[in-house]
Amino acid sequence: MNSLTEARVSEIRAFNRFYTKVIGVVRDGMMDSPYSLTEARVIYELAQAGQMETAELRRLLGLDAGYLSRIMARLESDGLVARERSAADGRRQVVRLTEAGTEVFRHLDRRSAEEVKGLLAPLTEEQQQRLVGSMRSIRELLEPSGERKPYVIRPPRTGDLGWVVWRHGVLYSREYGWGPAFEQTVARICADLDFGRDAGWIAEIDGSPVGCVFCVHRDDQTAQLRMLLVEPSARGLGIGGRLVEECLRHARERGYKRIMLWTRGCLASARRIYQANGFALESEEPGVENGVPVTEQIWAREL
Repeated sequence: MNSLTEARVSEIRAFNRFYTKVIGVVRDGMMDSPYSLTEARVIYELAQAGQMETAELRRLLGLDAGYLSRIMARLESDGLVARERSAADGRRQVVRLTEAGTEVFRHLDRRSAEEVKGLLAPLTEEQQQRLVGSMRSIRELLEPSGERKPYVIRPPRTGDLGWVVWRHGVLYSREYGWGPAFEQTVARICADLDFGRDAGWIAEIDGSPVGCVFCVHRDDQTAQLRMLLVEPSARGLGIGGRLVEECLRHARERGYKRIMLWTRGCLASARRIYQANGFALESEEPGVENGVPVTEQIWAREL
């Protein structure tokens, strides 16, 4: 490994040691109970599912069959779980919590919530949001991809415009090499928004913004679609198309006869969304952004 990779590995290992201490994994029992973290996870999953085949439980938790069997034996001897043969397949075993097991789950769940509240209590509102956002980012980056996550489309709230400027600056610099001047352009567009006649929408997943678009007044007959953006982690979910649909709906309701947009030829994904929504190329000309040659384009459609 090079020195940069070694430093990252060292930092992640340090975080693991720190966080296992924070949540008490190294203690003998979770939440002042006689049960280990893994045993508590088994109890939790059974409480959520009602009942579950042992093979499914083993796959869900990534446990060795022998290890899970020993956990089941202990929980059964404590009267927390009951096992029986599956009615559909006698070769399979189904496990569920008993009344005593459900009571233990309630105790663990209550103590877990209390400990998290205690963890958050000394922090300010901003620090709590940073902590939760960072934890969400870790989960999103490390959990298996391919699962379609639900999203919501909502109007902008306080703080969203700062996010719009920040993410445009970061993403377009990273993906296309555009510099601070482009970020300043986006900041000026946000500063000029008049929400008495303009409108915007934020796409959100798990409480975090992942996309945006704005419909602004250009003249009495024409609206302009501006600042369409979708985070890389949320692409492929149809969010871009839904944001454009909201923009078109708003423009029609406000009585505009036409809508246009400014984009650049290299933004192929956005162009496909525009074409799918009836926009056609009206004009183009060469330009430069941060020393990078670009093709400036105007697209439009009738409403």
